[in-house]
Amino acid sequence: MILTINQLNAILNLIRWKNLIMIALVQFLIKYALLEPFGVQTALDLFGISLLALATVCIAAAGNVMNDIQDIETDFVNKPDKIIVGETVSEKAAYNLFIVLNLIGVGVGFYLSHHVGKAPFFTIFVLISALLYVYANTLKRTLLIGNLVISLLVASSILIVGVFDLLPVMTPENRSMQLTFFKILWDYAVFAFVINLLREIAKDIEDIDGDYKAGMNTLPIVLGRDRTKNILIGLNFIPLFATIYYITSVLYKQQTAVIYFLILIVAPLIYIIIKTFSATTKQDFHHISSVYKIVMLFGMLSLLLYKFVILSS
Repeated sequence: MILTINQLNAILNLIRWKNLIMIALVQFLIKYALLEPFGVQTALDLFGISLLALATVCIAAAGNVMNDIQDIETDFVNKPDKIIVGETVSEKAAYNLFIVLNLIGVGVGFYLSHHVGKAPFFTIFVLISALLYVYANTLKRTLLIGNLVISLLVASSILIVGVFDLLPVMTPENRSMQLTFFKILWDYAVFAFVINLLREIAKDIEDIDGDYKAGMNTLPIVLGRDRTKNILIGLNFIPLFATIYYITSVLYKQQTAVIYFLILIVAPLIYIIIKTFSATTKQDFHHISSVYKIVMLFGMLSLLLYKFVILSS
């Protein structure tokens, strides 16, 4: 079967190709901007980290496909001009794509787990795949649980690099260094979790009309748009103050790093708080959601600065 340009574009949008590139980019940054420059003992070479990125991206893509399949009803209200499943791509084709992507992701994960000598790690890929399926079918309709689960899965795409690259070669001699760098990954995973959770809440406010019609139980449906907006404003101070603390306690000696975090992390977070105060329309919250994505991107790109931060500390 030969795909048309429109169908190919539709499939790329269906799997959220921009988000997938970001996932792969972050994993390669962790490997080559954080771990390799310091001579940390690792289990994965270029082939290995490429397999890990492939497995992660395929499973994430499958989750995106299933999410769109389950969102057909809500998308007719929330984004009628961006409907893919049932329009450009048939529901049957979407299901087939979901199965193929999962098989590739889990299959590559199975090979990779044996490649690093940690066969039980294979269960991580199975659990993530299963969670994404359950999220799309059930959890996303449950108050906050769906938001928390998808944010945990975003964080896991960062931690999984440490699991496969650091833990398999940990010994009593290098244990301290391995755990030090795993702690750095943990900090980035927490940042990703918090920012994604806030973005999920903003998206729930944006999509309240379609979600209500579909019988979903999101925070703005339960508490109302205004109360949820106030909660979002309050929660925004958590990453804002945490980033300011990080700047003053760790980065203060590195002027370039301080400027980077002030302009690309702190300033957008302050902007989000101000913008959320005045946000009233669907378009306003869509814009806020997009700014969260930018904050996430620049937060991950700060891995490029870590070499200078560690060397100066």
